[in-house]
Amino acid sequence: MDAIVLAAGYATRLYPLTERTPKPLLNVAGKPLIEHIIRKVEQIPEIEKIYIITNDKFHQNFKKWLENFETNKPIEIINDGTKSNEDRLGALGDIHLIINSKNIDNDILVVAGDNLFELSLLEVANFFKKRKSNTIVLHDVKDFELAKHYGIVEVKDYIIVNFEEKPVSPKSTLASTGIYLFPKKTMELIKKYIAQGNNPDRTGSFIEWLHKRDKVFAYITDKKWYDIGSVEQLEKANKYYKK
Repeated sequence: MDAIVLAAGYATRLYPLTERTPKPLLNVAGKPLIEHIIRKVEQIPEIEKIYIITNDKFHQNFKKWLENFETNKPIEIINDGTKSNEDRLGALGDIHLIINSKNIDNDILVVAGDNLFELSLLEVANFFKKRKSNTIVLHDVKDFELAKHYGIVEVKDYIIVNFEEKPVSPKSTLASTGIYLFPKKTMELIKKYIAQGNNPDRTGSFIEWLHKRDKVFAYITDKKWYDIGSVEQLEKANKYYKK
């Protein structure tokens, strides 16, 4: 299994904090957000390599960070070549780029680089191994107003039956956490999705497309989860993790 950490966004909503620093390198409780993620990924013995995909603007930031970071898994920083929010490839575009350029022929774990979570990725990987099928990690936000800001999922017997990105009228409060596991057979479906001209910007749009063609299982967690999309969320996460 290989891991892909999505870190190619420009985080314009967090300006001025992210004008010169990418969001995953912002500090939470004394260390970059991405280090919290990598420590979780390292817990999975099957992970052979971690790819961190970023953009041309922040490529050197990540390379400099990696020089001083010790890990027990090989890490490669990938530059997707984009220079602004307007020409970004999008999450699926970046995943597709890595699959093609690195000839990925393994199962993959995908984690959004602005995620902070307490759940064990080892438990999620074991759930995935038993089913050998697409898996998405969900968190119950328990608030229908809040649910309007996330990719919202309906589940029956641990299988996704509906997915809607930022719905006006949410049908559930189960939100996508930006953590996905795909078996290697799904690599071809990712290529097909991109080739058909579908929306490459959100991973959720791919899940919406995928669950109609293949089983997608849900791993539901009640552990603490922060989606760092605002200064307020960053401050909340920092306060909690400092404890």
